[in-house]
Amino acid sequence: MRRYVLSRLAAAVFIIVAVVVVNFLLTHVVPGNPVDALVGEFPAPPDYVEKIKRDFGLDQPLATQLSLYVVALAQGNLGFSFANRQPVLPLILRHAGNTLLLMIPALSAAALGGILLGSMAARRAGSLSDAALTAVSLAGYAMPVFWLAQVLIVIFAVVLHWLPAQGMLSIEQGQGGFWALAKDYARHLVLPGFAIAISYMAVVARVCRASLLEAMRQDFVLLALSKGLRPDRVFWRHVLPNALIPVITVIGYNFGFALTGAILTETVFGWPGLGYLFITSVAKRDYPVLEGIFLLASFAVVLANLLTDLAYAMVDPRARRSFFEVAA
Repeated sequence: MRRYVLSRLAAAVFIIVAVVVVNFLLTHVVPGNPVDALVGEFPAPPDYVEKIKRDFGLDQPLATQLSLYVVALAQGNLGFSFANRQPVLPLILRHAGNTLLLMIPALSAAALGGILLGSMAARRAGSLSDAALTAVSLAGYAMPVFWLAQVLIVIFAVVLHWLPAQGMLSIEQGQGGFWALAKDYARHLVLPGFAIAISYMAVVARVCRASLLEAMRQDFVLLALSKGLRPDRVFWRHVLPNALIPVITVIGYNFGFALTGAILTETVFGWPGLGYLFITSVAKRDYPVLEGIFLLASFAVVLANLLTDLAYAMVDPRARRSFFEVAA
């Protein structure tokens, strides 16, 4: 197990290094000039423009900028934001905290809901309820996140006036106490959380259903039933644990997809997270912030995949053996 963990960590580090280089190059080759965002729309003296370039290192060759960025990154310095005039790391962490407040409840509910829906459909395979659950799952997966978000706003915020359409909080901290803030946050979370969770839950439900149907055909299920065990006990104690291995994989590997959906959803709902920061940074060509967001998102995806690999190996020892057989 130790060799397996070390091998996966080494692969994760290699991927992170590659992502750092690729992200830096991509953000610098896109059209646009950050100096224009720094100087403004009005004409500026050439001396002032050159001073801005020197201050932010934009007058250096691309290779030199990359080397300086890597050295600073190794020291825990993500750079200085052109547009926000503050260090990148605290700026990103503040917005990332808001994104996690949106994603963690939504993805947790989606994973649990997907497993429950998949279990219900598998136990009633071929029935009308199975067809209905399958149709709901396919519809949830097919709907674009940004379109669904706007439909939810129109129905529940504009027409029915049940839930807020924008933002994360309507009241300031200290106005009403903790429970008032929690209730206000929960009301703002419902619509964007549902928009993120629906497609994620649909994928989990489909994979869970297929995996359960496959596990229910195995010989150990027939053996357990022949011993007189109740079908419910066989399902929950034997079938479901064996079928969860592919489900664990899809939950972890779709984290990047869910993160992308969160950024789109934040833009529609005005949630002050990484999505809002990303859109404003793109408009202003704020290279350091864009690189920091890409790096954080890539690190989160690699970490999720690493944890998925480790969880997969803990649940199924065959994964460790197959890995070393391939490596050998």
